[in-house]
Formats: sequence, structure tokens, C-alpha cells
Amino acid sequence: MNCYGHKAAITHLNYVIFVFVILITCLSSAHAEKEYQMVQIADPYIEMHTGPGRGFPIFHVVDRHEWIEIIKRKTDWFKVRTEKGKTGWVERSQMERTLTEAGTKKSFRDVLISDYLSRRFEFGVSGGDFSGDPIVIARLGYKFTENIMLEFSYGEVAGDFSSSDVYTLNLISTPFPKWRVSPNFTIGYGRFENTPRATLVDAEDTDSDLANAGIGARFYITERFFIRADYRRYVVLSSDDENDDFDEITGGVAFFF
Repeated sequence: MNCYGHKAAITHLNYVIFVFVILITCLSSAHAEKEYQMVQIADPYIEMHTGPGRGFPIFHVVDRHEWIEIIKRKTDWFKVRTEKGKTGWVERSQMERTLTEAGTKKSFRDVLISDYLSRRFEFGVSGGDFSGDPIVIARLGYKFTENIMLEFSYGEVAGDFSSSDVYTLNLISTPFPKWRVSPNFTIGYGRFENTPRATLVDAEDTDSDLANAGIGARFYITERFFIRADYRRYVVLSSDDENDDFDEITGGVAFFF
């Protein structure tokens, strides 16, 4: 790649980062006030406890047809808030008999998914194939909304003739976050560092920018854990006249916190 092409790549990288920052700022402002799921009481009433357990006293009852917000979950108890602002804990068996805003019965699985959709940080590890070489990746992400996450990833590639480090900052879009098996789409930028084995003659280190795009899916297992699978296509902006392309297929586990 000539000097003009390299400068153009750097300018493009700066532009992408600028767009990321503007998008993240707008999304953060638009979702500064957290929204909770609403359910309607279907039983004659439900009982609100002062804490998450039968040992805590009942201090309030909510009548049929009233609406409550689900704030968080702790084991089989849910912290809720009434339309009048009263906050307390309700047992899972009663929550399962409430109705959604669509008028359907609220399932316990939906509540679980709602619980970990409300968590912001995500960490995971994956392993797989990087154009024929094994790769191990650590990922850390922050969700700005249910649909948008910014993720930093670091991968190590152990090849027969060289080893590589892959650093990326990615914007991940999840259009259907409440699906049990949820697809997602990724775009990102980063760095590619390749170090040839000492036994190779006249081999040079590579330290270049890279861009990537990909698709993936995650399958929710428990309250916090899920399995993820990803395919990504990398374009390394090499110093010569041609860019290098790499395909990455990985699978792993992750959790919210």
C-alpha cells in the first residue's frame, strides 16, 4: 500500500471511531432513564413482602387489573413497583400468573431473559479457527441498550509459521434480543500484529490496522450464562499494495454481570 492509501486508511479509521462515539452518545442519552417491563395482575390479588422470602412480612396487596413494574429478580422472588410507587417483593408462583401488555400469560422463561437483558456488562471466552490456525479470544462488552453493545476483544493466534495478536473494538447489533436463540451483526476496527517464527529467514513483523464484519448467534442457558457462535471476516490493511483477508469461526461461553 502506498503512502496515500495508508493515510486514507487512517482517515477512514478516525471517521469510523468518530461515528461510533456519536452513535454511542446519542443512544446513551436516549436511554438514560431505564424502562422496566410491565405486567398486569390476573389473580384476585398478589401479596407484596418487605424482602425476598416468606420470612419477610406482607405489607401490601395489589388488586386484580392493576399494573406493576418488574425491577429485578433474586432467586424465586421479584422486586416490583406498583402504579402508586410502592416497592416490594413478590413470589415467583404469583408472578407467573400475571399478564403481559399484550394480554398473554407471563412465562418464567421470559422473566429470566428480561433479567439478563437488564444487565450491562458481558464477559466471555471463545476458541476456534482463524484461516486455518487456532485462535483463543477474550471479550468484554458494555450494552447501551438491549440492541446495541460496544465490545473489546483480544485474540491470540498460534500458527505453524507465526503467532498473531488481534485487537478489535466492535459495535454489535442484536435486532431480536428477547429470542432464546438471538442473532447479531458486528462491525469493527482494530490492530493486527503478526510475529514470524525465529526459524524463518527474512521474515518481517506485521503491525497493521484491520477492519472486520460478521454475524453471530447466542443461546441463553441460565440467568447469566449463554453460548455464543461467531463468524467474522477480517481485512488487514497491509503495508504492501494488497490487503490480507482472514476468516474467523469461533464458539464459546459468556455471562452477564
